[in-house]
Amino acid sequence: MRLLWPLAAALLFSITGAASAQTSPPALLLRPAAVFDGETLHPGWAVLTEGNKIKAVGPAAQLQAPAGARTLELPGLTLLPGLIEGHSHLLLHPYNETPWNDQVLLESEALRVARATVHARQTLEACFTTARDLGSEGAGYADVGLKQAIEQGLIPGPRLLVATRALVATGSYGPKLSVDVEVPQGAQEADGVDGVIRAVREQIGKGADIIKVYADYRWGANEPSRPTFSQDELNLIVQTARSAGRPVVAHASTPEGMRRATLAGVQTIEHGDGGTLEVFRLMKQRGVALCPTVAAGDAISRYRGWQPGTTPEPERIRQKRESMRLALQSGVELAVGGDVGVFQHGDNLREAEQLVQNYNLSSLQILRGLTATNARLFQLPDRGRLQPGLLADLIAVPGDPTQDIKALRQVRLVVKGGVIVKE
Repeated sequence: MRLLWPLAAALLFSITGAASAQTSPPALLLRPAAVFDGETLHPGWAVLTEGNKIKAVGPAAQLQAPAGARTLELPGLTLLPGLIEGHSHLLLHPYNETPWNDQVLLESEALRVARATVHARQTLEACFTTARDLGSEGAGYADVGLKQAIEQGLIPGPRLLVATRALVATGSYGPKLSVDVEVPQGAQEADGVDGVIRAVREQIGKGADIIKVYADYRWGANEPSRPTFSQDELNLIVQTARSAGRPVVAHASTPEGMRRATLAGVQTIEHGDGGTLEVFRLMKQRGVALCPTVAAGDAISRYRGWQPGTTPEPERIRQKRESMRLALQSGVELAVGGDVGVFQHGDNLREAEQLVQNYNLSSLQILRGLTATNARLFQLPDRGRLQPGLLADLIAVPGDPTQDIKALRQVRLVVKGGVIVKE
């Protein structure tokens, strides 16, 4: 009897837990001052959700709450789609707390996962209901488990697209210690036809939604970045991933690394610090977007002592300004993502604010980027806009974020899948 009781209790918990997970959330009628649908601001509109989807969007007078629905009056607030973070690392924390090498080498996976659960909650509460997490940085496939824990309702967090271990050419990544010491690497090494195909398939089999490849990197600590994979290797990586329905994203900062990744057919180029007008035009022609991650470079420069307005602007920042000028001149599409983890999770809006303040993009352009544009670029047709049939991922903020991106800092409501997660 003593042996049967724990088994019965576990079975009962499993059944009731599964039933509660399948229970549809009650309908919500949200009546803000205005609705931003991912493209346009509509004063006087409202949104009705049913289950985990949007049921109706339109003028408030035309939407009626069904029986049993909850009506939320949101005076003075703008309702908009949940934001999409384009580049994050939930398993990293700011480098001014612990250097990257020490995180990879000295922190246990258990510690890193525990910290990542906090990062996931901070991300969701900061208005981001979806995030591309582009590499576990030495934590193996822990990002897959983190995603599963969120999906099963064990911990709060955004919907995740995970890249797991990422791919690097042998010898090109880190950490690097003495040549006599083999240490765990921050990504999976792979080379040649058989090697890259096997690595891509392995990562997909373990749960990768995205394959991330380092198209260039520093071979040595004091060297500039140089291309790592050959054109043929990059082509094979993309072809293998695409046949399994997965996109490839490329870390690339050199013109040649960016060119090779673009010709291979990646979805986005991450960083692009050394991009030229020629390579940005090639990206535009090939339909490859740029995720510039301006906030990461800014954060690292500050960690190294830069004080804007007081000390001279670092070469890294000057180069980023020039590459962004050329990118905007070329017309290449921009994804919005800050490389969060280099700086504090929950401070995700740092990227959007800097793009407006320092790179002369409009609040409306960046707001579209965080919603409809990111959804389209990342092939997520079920989110990023407010229209019937899409996921009921919504946020509410005071004022008009199409005119002032900083309004997104003052989140008043977060709804994910029709469930209020912050009010």
